[in-house]
Amino acid sequence: MPEGDTVYRAAAHLHEALAGSVVTRAELRVPRYSAAARSLVGCKITSVTPRGKHLLTNFDDGRVLHTHLGMDGSWRIARSGQRPRVAHHLIRAALETNRTIALGLELSVVELLTSDEATARLGHLGPDLLGPDWDPSAALARIQQKPSREIAAALLDQRNLAGLGNEYVTELCFLRGLDPHTPVGEVRDIPRLIELAHRLITVNRDRVERTTTGNLRRGQRSWVFSRDGQPCRRCGSTILRETHASGSETSSDPNATTRISYRCPHCQPQSGNT
Repeated sequence: MPEGDTVYRAAAHLHEALAGSVVTRAELRVPRYSAAARSLVGCKITSVTPRGKHLLTNFDDGRVLHTHLGMDGSWRIARSGQRPRVAHHLIRAALETNRTIALGLELSVVELLTSDEATARLGHLGPDLLGPDWDPSAALARIQQKPSREIAAALLDQRNLAGLGNEYVTELCFLRGLDPHTPVGEVRDIPRLIELAHRLITVNRDRVERTTTGNLRRGQRSWVFSRDGQPCRRCGSTILRETHASGSETSSDPNATTRISYRCPHCQPQSGNT
Protein backbone atom coordinates (compact mmCIF):
# COMPACT_ATOMS: atom_id res chain seq x y z
CA MET A 1 0.00 0.00 0.00
CA PRO A 2 1.67 3.27 -1.10
CA GLU A 3 2.37 5.58 1.84
CA GLY A 4 5.01 8.25 2.38
CA ASP A 5 7.90 5.78 2.51
CA THR A 6 6.84 4.20 -0.81
CA VAL A 7 6.67 7.62 -2.46
CA TYR A 8 10.05 8.59 -0.98
CA ARG A 9 11.69 5.55 -2.60
CA ALA A 10 9.87 6.08 -5.89
CA ALA A 11 11.12 9.67 -6.03
CA ALA A 12 14.69 8.57 -5.29
CA HIS A 13 14.64 5.94 -8.05
CA LEU A 14 13.05 8.30 -10.57
CA HIS A 15 15.50 11.06 -9.70
CA GLU A 16 18.46 8.74 -10.22
CA ALA A 17 17.07 7.53 -13.53
CA LEU A 18 15.81 10.81 -15.00
CA ALA A 19 17.44 13.89 -13.44
CA GLY A 20 19.80 15.74 -15.75
CA SER A 21 18.42 14.09 -18.90
CA VAL A 22 16.42 15.62 -21.74
CA VAL A 23 12.95 14.29 -22.54
CA THR A 24 12.77 12.59 -25.95
CA ARG A 25 9.18 11.38 -25.62
CA ALA A 26 6.36 12.22 -23.24
CA GLU A 27 2.84 10.95 -22.92
CA LEU A 28 0.16 11.82 -20.39
CA ARG A 29 -3.04 9.85 -20.78
CA VAL A 30 -5.26 12.48 -19.26
CA PRO A 31 -7.43 14.45 -21.72
CA ARG A 32 -6.62 17.81 -20.14
CA TYR A 33 -2.85 17.34 -20.45
CA SER A 34 -2.39 14.91 -23.34
CA ALA A 35 -1.59 17.61 -25.90
CA ALA A 36 0.65 19.60 -23.53
CA ALA A 37 2.70 16.48 -22.85
CA ARG A 38 4.27 16.71 -26.29
CA SER A 39 5.73 20.12 -25.41
CA LEU A 40 7.88 18.45 -22.76
CA VAL A 41 10.08 16.99 -25.47
CA GLY A 42 13.37 18.88 -25.35
CA CYS A 43 12.97 19.87 -21.70
CA LYS A 44 15.50 18.73 -19.12
CA ILE A 45 14.32 16.96 -16.00
CA THR A 46 15.99 18.76 -13.11
CA SER A 47 14.74 16.69 -10.18
CA VAL A 48 12.09 14.31 -8.87
CA THR A 49 11.02 15.07 -5.32
CA PRO A 50 8.45 13.65 -2.87
CA ARG A 51 5.97 15.68 -0.86
CA GLY A 52 4.07 13.45 1.52
CA LYS A 53 2.27 11.01 -0.78
CA HIS A 54 2.80 13.21 -3.86
CA LEU A 55 5.51 12.99 -6.54
CA LEU A 56 6.85 16.09 -8.31
CA THR A 57 8.89 15.75 -11.50
CA ASN A 58 10.47 19.14 -12.18
CA PHE A 59 11.53 20.45 -15.62
CA ASP A 60 13.94 23.21 -16.54
CA ASP A 61 11.18 25.32 -18.11
CA GLY A 62 9.51 25.69 -14.69
CA ARG A 63 6.78 23.13 -15.18
CA VAL A 64 6.04 20.28 -12.80
CA LEU A 65 4.49 16.88 -13.42
CA HIS A 66 2.42 16.16 -10.31
CA THR A 67 1.44 12.53 -9.78
CA HIS A 68 -0.11 10.56 -6.95
CA LEU A 69 0.05 6.78 -6.62
CA GLY A 70 -3.36 6.43 -4.98
CA MET A 71 -4.09 2.89 -3.78
CA ASP A 72 -2.58 0.90 -6.65
CA GLY A 73 -0.23 3.19 -8.57
CA SER A 74 3.48 2.69 -9.26
CA TRP A 75 6.32 3.77 -11.53
CA ARG A 76 8.35 1.32 -13.62
CA ILE A 77 11.81 2.20 -14.94
CA ALA A 78 13.73 0.54 -17.76
CA ARG A 79 16.43 1.33 -20.28
CA SER A 80 15.24 3.39 -23.23
CA GLY A 81 13.96 1.14 -25.98
CA GLN A 82 13.25 -1.69 -23.53
CA ARG A 83 9.68 -0.95 -22.44
CA PRO A 84 8.72 -2.88 -19.29
CA ARG A 85 6.22 -5.66 -19.81
CA VAL A 86 3.08 -4.03 -18.48
CA ALA A 87 -0.51 -3.96 -19.68
CA HIS A 88 -0.85 -1.03 -22.07
CA HIS A 89 -4.14 0.15 -20.56
CA LEU A 90 -2.53 0.64 -17.13
CA ILE A 91 -0.12 3.32 -18.36
CA ARG A 92 -1.17 6.86 -17.46
CA ALA A 93 2.18 8.64 -17.91
CA ALA A 94 5.39 7.96 -19.83
CA LEU A 95 8.65 9.90 -19.82
CA GLU A 96 11.55 8.79 -22.01
CA THR A 97 15.10 10.10 -22.31
CA ASN A 98 18.02 8.85 -24.37
CA ARG A 99 18.84 6.37 -21.60
CA THR A 100 15.68 5.69 -19.59
CA ILE A 101 11.94 5.17 -19.88
CA ALA A 102 9.68 5.67 -16.87
CA LEU A 103 6.06 4.50 -16.94
CA GLY A 104 3.47 5.63 -14.41
CA LEU A 105 0.90 2.88 -13.90
CA GLU A 106 -2.60 3.25 -12.44
CA LEU A 107 -1.78 6.72 -11.09
CA SER A 108 -4.71 8.40 -9.36
CA VAL A 109 -3.51 11.92 -10.23
CA VAL A 110 -1.63 13.15 -13.31
CA GLU A 111 -1.27 16.93 -13.72
CA LEU A 112 1.15 19.11 -15.67
CA LEU A 113 1.42 22.38 -13.75
CA THR A 114 3.47 25.52 -13.48
CA SER A 115 5.67 25.74 -10.40
CA ASP A 116 3.26 28.27 -8.86
CA GLU A 117 0.30 26.01 -9.58
CA ALA A 118 2.10 23.05 -8.00
CA THR A 119 2.88 25.08 -4.90
CA ALA A 120 -0.76 26.11 -4.59
CA ARG A 121 -1.98 22.59 -5.33
CA LEU A 122 -0.01 21.13 -2.42
CA GLY A 123 -0.19 24.14 -0.14
CA HIS A 124 -2.72 22.46 2.14
CA LEU A 125 -0.30 19.73 3.19
CA GLY A 126 1.10 19.67 6.69
CA PRO A 127 4.77 19.13 7.51
CA ASP A 128 6.24 16.17 5.62
CA LEU A 129 7.39 13.32 7.88
CA LEU A 130 10.20 12.52 5.42
CA GLY A 131 10.85 16.02 4.15
CA PRO A 132 13.24 18.83 4.99
CA ASP A 133 10.30 20.81 6.39
CA TRP A 134 9.48 18.24 9.07
CA ASP A 135 8.29 20.11 12.14
CA PRO A 136 6.73 18.01 14.93
CA SER A 137 5.55 21.11 16.78
CA ALA A 138 3.57 22.28 13.75
CA ALA A 139 2.08 18.81 13.31
CA LEU A 140 1.05 18.75 16.98
CA ALA A 141 -0.60 22.16 16.75
CA ARG A 142 -2.60 21.10 13.69
CA ILE A 143 -3.75 17.83 15.26
CA GLN A 144 -4.83 19.56 18.49
CA GLN A 145 -7.02 22.08 16.64
CA LYS A 146 -9.87 19.53 16.71
CA PRO A 147 -9.84 17.79 20.12
CA SER A 148 -13.10 15.89 19.46
CA ARG A 149 -11.83 14.28 16.27
CA GLU A 150 -10.85 10.60 16.22
CA ILE A 151 -7.09 10.19 16.55
CA ALA A 152 -6.94 7.86 13.52
CA ALA A 153 -8.64 10.48 11.35
CA ALA A 154 -6.33 13.21 12.67
CA LEU A 155 -3.24 11.17 11.77
CA LEU A 156 -4.60 10.28 8.33
CA ASP A 157 -5.41 13.91 7.50
CA GLN A 158 -2.57 15.06 5.25
CA ARG A 159 -3.27 18.65 6.32
CA ASN A 160 -1.94 17.76 9.78
CA LEU A 161 1.15 15.81 8.78
CA ALA A 162 1.95 14.43 5.35
CA GLY A 163 2.91 10.86 4.61
CA LEU A 164 0.93 8.52 6.84
CA GLY A 165 -1.54 6.04 5.39
CA ASN A 166 -3.91 3.58 6.97
CA GLU A 167 -1.32 0.87 7.63
CA TYR A 168 0.94 3.16 9.64
CA VAL A 169 -1.97 4.75 11.50
CA THR A 170 -3.45 1.38 12.46
CA GLU A 171 -0.07 0.15 13.69
CA LEU A 172 0.66 3.37 15.56
CA CYS A 173 -2.61 3.10 17.45
CA PHE A 174 -1.72 -0.44 18.49
CA LEU A 175 1.79 0.49 19.59
CA ARG A 176 0.45 3.29 21.78
CA GLY A 177 -2.47 1.22 23.12
CA LEU A 178 -5.10 3.44 21.51
CA ASP A 179 -8.53 2.64 20.16
CA PRO A 180 -8.44 4.43 16.76
CA HIS A 181 -11.75 6.12 17.71
CA THR A 182 -10.25 7.85 20.77
CA PRO A 183 -10.82 11.62 20.59
CA VAL A 184 -7.64 13.65 20.15
CA GLY A 185 -8.34 15.48 23.39
CA GLU A 186 -8.24 12.20 25.33
CA VAL A 187 -4.94 10.96 23.89
CA ARG A 188 -2.10 11.23 26.37
CA ASP A 189 1.31 12.30 25.09
CA ILE A 190 0.53 13.09 21.46
CA PRO A 191 4.12 14.36 20.95
CA ARG A 192 5.36 10.85 21.69
CA LEU A 193 2.86 9.44 19.17
CA ILE A 194 4.10 11.88 16.53
CA GLU A 195 7.73 11.04 17.32
CA LEU A 196 6.96 7.33 16.92
CA ALA A 197 5.30 7.99 13.55
CA HIS A 198 8.41 9.84 12.37
CA ARG A 199 10.72 7.10 13.61
CA LEU A 200 8.73 4.25 12.03
CA ILE A 201 8.39 5.81 8.59
CA THR A 202 12.03 6.92 8.59
CA VAL A 203 13.43 3.45 9.32
CA ASN A 204 11.26 2.03 6.52
CA ARG A 205 11.95 4.62 3.84
CA ASP A 206 14.92 2.82 2.28
CA ARG A 207 13.52 -0.73 2.20
CA VAL A 208 10.70 -2.35 0.28
CA GLU A 209 9.62 -4.64 3.12
CA ARG A 210 7.80 -2.25 5.44
CA THR A 211 7.76 -3.46 9.02
CA THR A 212 6.48 -2.08 12.29
CA THR A 213 7.44 -5.14 14.34
CA GLY A 214 11.11 -5.11 13.36
CA ASN A 215 10.69 -8.55 11.76
CA LEU A 216 11.15 -8.62 7.97
CA ARG A 217 9.81 -12.14 7.47
CA ARG A 218 6.62 -12.42 5.42
CA GLY A 219 3.59 -12.56 7.69
CA GLN A 220 5.53 -11.16 10.64
CA ARG A 221 5.85 -7.49 9.65
CA SER A 222 2.74 -5.99 11.28
CA TRP A 223 1.14 -6.11 14.72
CA VAL A 224 -2.54 -5.86 13.78
CA PHE A 225 -2.87 -4.49 10.23
CA SER A 226 -4.66 -7.03 7.98
CA ARG A 227 -4.51 -9.62 10.79
CA ASP A 228 -8.21 -9.77 11.72
CA GLY A 229 -9.17 -13.11 13.21
CA GLN A 230 -5.57 -13.87 14.17
CA PRO A 231 -4.10 -13.78 17.68
CA CYS A 232 -2.46 -10.62 18.98
CA ARG A 233 1.31 -11.00 19.02
CA ARG A 234 1.40 -9.57 22.56
CA CYS A 235 -1.57 -11.03 24.43
CA GLY A 236 -3.16 -13.65 22.19
CA SER A 237 -6.56 -11.94 21.92
CA THR A 238 -8.30 -12.16 18.55
CA ILE A 239 -7.67 -9.11 16.34
CA LEU A 240 -10.87 -7.31 15.35
CA ARG A 241 -11.70 -5.77 11.97
CA GLU A 242 -13.56 -2.46 12.29
CA THR A 243 -13.76 0.93 10.56
CA HIS A 244 -12.65 4.43 11.47
CA ALA A 245 -12.98 7.85 9.86
CA SER A 246 -10.75 8.34 6.85
CA GLY A 247 -9.22 11.73 7.60
CA SER A 248 -10.88 13.29 4.55
CA GLU A 249 -14.36 13.60 6.02
CA THR A 250 -16.56 16.59 5.35
CA SER A 251 -17.54 19.17 7.97
CA SER A 252 -21.20 18.18 7.65
CA ASP A 253 -20.53 14.46 8.17
CA PRO A 254 -17.34 13.49 10.02
CA ASN A 255 -17.88 9.83 9.16
CA ALA A 256 -18.81 10.28 5.52
CA THR A 257 -15.88 8.14 4.46
CA THR A 258 -14.24 5.39 6.43
CA ARG A 259 -11.20 3.11 6.31
CA ILE A 260 -10.74 -0.45 7.49
CA SER A 261 -9.32 -0.60 11.00
CA TYR A 262 -7.73 -3.43 13.00
CA ARG A 263 -7.61 -3.50 16.79
CA CYS A 264 -6.66 -5.79 19.66
CA PRO A 265 -9.55 -5.55 22.15
CA HIS A 266 -7.21 -6.17 25.09
CA CYS A 267 -4.18 -4.06 24.16
CA GLN A 268 -6.39 -1.27 22.76
CA PRO A 269 -9.44 -0.99 25.06
CA GLN A 270 -12.49 0.45 23.35
CA SER A 271 -12.84 4.20 23.67
CA GLY A 272 -15.88 5.55 25.47
CA ASN A 273 -16.46 7.68 22.36
CA THR A 274 -17.53 4.67 20.25
